[in-house]
Amino acid sequence: MYNFIQKFHSGWAYLALLVLVIAVINSLIGMFSKKEFTAKDRKIAILALIAIHTQLLIGLILYFISPLGLASLGQMSDKALRLTSLEHPLINIIGIALITIGWTKHKKLLTSESKFKTFSIFYGLGLLLILSRIPWSMWL
Repeated sequence: MYNFIQKFHSGWAYLALLVLVIAVINSLIGMFSKKEFTAKDRKIAILALIAIHTQLLIGLILYFISPLGLASLGQMSDKALRLTSLEHPLINIIGIALITIGWTKHKKLLTSESKFKTFSIFYGLGLLLILSRIPWSMWL
């Protein structure tokens, strides 16, 4: 079961990152081109939110059953174990929290420009944090 969840977490990450990158690019295009915020823009943003939250749930399950997760939390001198047991989950949770805040804040905004700006900032920062803590050596 562990191997399946690990592969699912890695595979789903490609989809989640792709949708998140599309959402960030869409929000940047909307902000700079001063276009109207439409239902399509909202759907792109919610798909990114759903994909990244699904990735979080899969990751949390993996964290608690993996020998590289909670079980190795105290081994901070090993760089690889520190990344998988502390840095990766913590920074990604912060990134996902920023994405969630961006989604929540956009609902209260009235202008298209402010909605696109909010998505650009919060989804963009979340994406950068997530990209910074992917264990690339294990992923590629």
